[in-house]
Amino acid sequence: MKILVDENMPYVEPLFGDLGTIIPVNGRRLTPEQVRDADVLLVRSVTQVNAALLADNARLKFVGSATIGTDHVDLAYLAERNIAFANAPGCNAIAVGEFAFMAMLELAQRYHSPLKGKVVGIVGAGNTGSATAKCLEAYGVTVLLNDPLKAAAGDSRTFVSLDTLMQQADIICLHVPITRTGEHKTLHLFDESRLMALKPNSWLINCCRGDVIDNKALIKVKSQREDLKLVLDVWEGEPHPLPELVDVVDLATPHIAGYSLEGKARGTFMLYQALCQHLNITANKSLSALLPAFNVKAMTLRTMPDEHALLQLARFVYDLRDDDRAFRNCGFMANGFDNMRKNHRHRREFSALALAYDSPLEVDWLSNLGFSGVDQ
Repeated sequence: MKILVDENMPYVEPLFGDLGTIIPVNGRRLTPEQVRDADVLLVRSVTQVNAALLADNARLKFVGSATIGTDHVDLAYLAERNIAFANAPGCNAIAVGEFAFMAMLELAQRYHSPLKGKVVGIVGAGNTGSATAKCLEAYGVTVLLNDPLKAAAGDSRTFVSLDTLMQQADIICLHVPITRTGEHKTLHLFDESRLMALKPNSWLINCCRGDVIDNKALIKVKSQREDLKLVLDVWEGEPHPLPELVDVVDLATPHIAGYSLEGKARGTFMLYQALCQHLNITANKSLSALLPAFNVKAMTLRTMPDEHALLQLARFVYDLRDDDRAFRNCGFMANGFDNMRKNHRHRREFSALALAYDSPLEVDWLSNLGFSGVDQ
């Protein structure tokens, strides 16, 4: 069995090596000729899987995408061809939630404006939005949720309208899929008028899809609204973001909010499980065996961390500023955006760090935040 796989997908060899011959490819530049004789195709969001790519292939059995979203895959075409499909919903939700939370802590320290006490509005209450809410609620921050589709489907959580959220939220964090048509279109959901309507001193964070914000309009609005603070992990025109937008963003990264080692491993592992199920064979590999040990066995807390100490603790696991700095230095070089994503190997989740303490502390919130090894 020939397994064609995006070269940037991690842990493929230990998971799929026993199932067939693995052929790494550049997912952004994949051609129909390369796919012609593949039995299995494993991709990420940079590959458009459609009739144009697969028309010459008569043997493909399975397509897997190590992503939450599926807007890059023509699902109707795969169904018509009777090609099985699997994606990895929720695989990087924890990573994205922690990234957004850490970005807020960074802005809070940079601008001497504590996160505790603010109201955070989350637009899109799916896997990643819910993970962000979990971090914030663990820390005691008030969260507003906006998701008309979840609300209409009977989700038991409390939702507010986008207008209400914008009136009340000090921070707005975007976690919606890209939808280009229909009543709940998210393409340019934040256009010029909506950006101008943001509360004074708002923080706007985008960890979903670059097209959800009109990037050109954001440059224009930012030139008139110095009070706005921006964190962008996603950009229109990836892998070629507008340089003038990067210049005015407080924290800028190349679409790596979900790129923790845990999240990457989880995504590939979910595809492995799906392929095994499709082939009717036993999945005998484990997710935990893929991950390296964290470089510190445990950290002992002597006092309850305040917000400054919490940020230091988060930076110990992953320092967001490193990727911001690297992106500004090399993101505009030839293939710089994609190279940063390809070589991103250092990011861990809070769960990698075990915490202990010298004396009894009320530490449930740290455990709820995701840190491991916290015992009463």
